[in-house]
Amino acid sequence: MKILVTGGAGFIGSNFIFYELEKHPEDSILCVDCLTYAGNLSTLEPVMEQENFSFVKMDIRDREGIFDLFEKTRPDVVVNFAAESHVDRSIENPQVFLETNIIGTSILMDAAKAYGVKRYHQVSTDEVYGDLPMDRPDLFFYEDTPLHTSSPYSSSKASADLLVMAYHRTYGLPVTISRCSNNYGPYQFPEKLIPLMIANALADKPLPVYGEGLNIRDWLYVQDHCKAIDLILRKGRVGEVYNIGGHNEMRNIDIVKLICDELGKPYDLIRHVEDRKGHDQRYAIDPGKIHKELGWLPDTKFADGIRLTIQWYLDHKDWWENIISGDYQKYYEKMYGEGGIH
Repeated sequence: MKILVTGGAGFIGSNFIFYELEKHPEDSILCVDCLTYAGNLSTLEPVMEQENFSFVKMDIRDREGIFDLFEKTRPDVVVNFAAESHVDRSIENPQVFLETNIIGTSILMDAAKAYGVKRYHQVSTDEVYGDLPMDRPDLFFYEDTPLHTSSPYSSSKASADLLVMAYHRTYGLPVTISRCSNNYGPYQFPEKLIPLMIANALADKPLPVYGEGLNIRDWLYVQDHCKAIDLILRKGRVGEVYNIGGHNEMRNIDIVKLICDELGKPYDLIRHVEDRKGHDQRYAIDPGKIHKELGWLPDTKFADGIRLTIQWYLDHKDWWENIISGDYQKYYEKMYGEGGIH
């Protein structure tokens, strides 16, 4: 099977490529990534020389380039990870999120339709559902929960999801969608909560936490997410949405303190900063559908996964230290003030 993976130089996309090549060595993977700030070609170094892997630098908004690529490679399956995905950045500059996450998705599906792709899979997010009140732990997101977005980022992802389902209904494109809770693990860009706190704590620098840090997220180890997508591609029903979550809810402040504990750092490094505009309170996914239909359950407990993640960042300082520079540093200082990396 020929699998085209967009956004494969990013966090989840690269981990998915590693998972697929190990799990299905008989398949071939073509990675397409335009290598924006969050796409790092060094992430893919472990597989760059494999015969069944290839890489093309390309923007999914490039209609002519994408169609030419499909003409030359004729993929069987498309998995679209390519997205602008940082909420803060979407608040600062919404347009690029609309262009990549909506227009880019439509171009990929046009090509998939034109060249007879057997499955188009859209990697989405639980953020399309909005948020849940923190005083109702009995409430969860289900696949039929109405979309109710809070940020330009989540709005762009919800728009893409609606477009994917429209292409299925109108053109018969064989699609699936997965909506996942917060991921963590190796190769995550250092602006995200967990790697940011690890990097800053190791350098004894301030740990910026929005508000009181009481916002709740459902956390999933990235390899468990990759396993779920693989199952959806091979066994999932066309035209369906699958929620992927770990029933592992944690407050942001508790995660930051846990990282401090693991690294032997004091809590007085924590700095409470002005809260994000429209900050969602709680995300919580019910993964009952994917468990019932495909037998998926997360394998990694958070206590184990966070230790694996911290150790990975300790062992791969060269990877993330090279990233924390230049434009990213300027952006970081703009968003977090004195908590910035210097």
